[in-house]
Amino acid sequence: MLVFVTSALALTLIPEYTTFNVHPFTVQDVKAVKNKTPSSALHQSPSSNDGNSIIRTSSSSQSNPASPGCINYNPSTRTITVSCSSPTSLTDIDNKLKDTTVLAKQSPNGIWYLRASLIIAKGATFNIDSTDTRWLKISSEQSIAGTSRHTSTLPYNIDVHGSLKINSVKITSWNPTTNNYAITNGSREAVPTGTKGATTNGYIIHFGAPRAFIKIEHDATGTTDIANSEIAYLGYESGSTSAVGSGGLNYYGANGSVIRGNNIHDLYFGFYSSGVSGFIIENNQIYHNANYGVDPHTGTHDMTIRKNKVHDNGAQGIICSLNCYNILIEDNQLYRNGKAAIMFSRNMSNSIARNNIISNEVDGILVSQSINNRVYNNTISNSQYGINVIFGSSANTFYSNVIKNCLHGIYSQATSNNGNNTFYNNQLINSPSASGVQNSQPSFSIAKSQGVRGHSPPRHH
Repeated sequence: MLVFVTSALALTLIPEYTTFNVHPFTVQDVKAVKNKTPSSALHQSPSSNDGNSIIRTSSSSQSNPASPGCINYNPSTRTITVSCSSPTSLTDIDNKLKDTTVLAKQSPNGIWYLRASLIIAKGATFNIDSTDTRWLKISSEQSIAGTSRHTSTLPYNIDVHGSLKINSVKITSWNPTTNNYAITNGSREAVPTGTKGATTNGYIIHFGAPRAFIKIEHDATGTTDIANSEIAYLGYESGSTSAVGSGGLNYYGANGSVIRGNNIHDLYFGFYSSGVSGFIIENNQIYHNANYGVDPHTGTHDMTIRKNKVHDNGAQGIICSLNCYNILIEDNQLYRNGKAAIMFSRNMSNSIARNNIISNEVDGILVSQSINNRVYNNTISNSQYGINVIFGSSANTFYSNVIKNCLHGIYSQATSNNGNNTFYNNQLINSPSASGVQNSQPSFSIAKSQGVRGHSPPRHH
């Protein structure tokens, strides 16, 4: 056992299921960077209550009055479209439609049941908050005809082209047949390239039972901020998360959004983004999601992911993949995720992972096909690999990390295009193995164990 003394690290473990202190949004923050619904239920005619009592909302609600022409309902697609110039709420929709087969208030303290899709049009702002809502249940029934096999029908969903503000509420799917959360059972199975029936990136898709999701569109005209809320039991395997937005909580626009102080759990994907910037994701607990916990993807940049508790997700806890850059991952606690706690993947660059506390993972921090990143001041314990560097990753710097009780402390795949990585001042405690590491400073030293094996390549999504 080799122990190297470096500057003291002040590490404070967060007790499980801690309640985070949530701070108000600031201008500086914003600028900073499994239920198979029976087919009979899917096609049944709407009833007025589905076994739940209905409370008629008074027109004297605290909500701002909406112009009658800016809330519209299409019964053929069961779609509500809100295009109001002033902030609008569920109470406004209820006052306009007066149809409990579409939107019903099930209790005076703000439990709503939605049996339609909700579209927030460009330029509109919609509020789901504690002024009139405690819990929004979105039916898992299907509607909206499509053109392809996996989108021939879609579940009801929230589709944002404008701005959405969610604060101090609970939003979930709901199965009217079981009168409980909708559970989905889909998955994607990694297979060798070229396998018959596989997708281009190497998956066999097992479609899941559809359930509600939230999708923020590329053309969103404002932010979608989520604070102090519970977002749960949304999303499913549709075969194309990026095309459909069915992962659960998917952002394709709304630059500068803030997601703070929430419990995000039991989604198909916890958080997914593509091509967005300026996000802050902090002080959330993100857990029990079927795949990734936090998944910034495809050109996402200038994002801060900090002070989150990310655990017990099916795949990576936090993964940034495909041309992501300027991502800061700091002060998070991660444990018991199905694959890596933190992964830099497919040309992630100019990003930082620091001051994270990681335990009980396959890979603590995995860097694959990525360049010019820094990984430092992390504490990684009781994992198979502490730090794992593979697949042509280069010009990355790893220093002042503490790796304890790991089978392989630091592993760098010894290939001709996996070089120019710098390692120094790392402490390895009861984690003796290293392979292919080029040490640039004498302060770094690892006792190499015999028979160190290469790490099986991860499946990229």
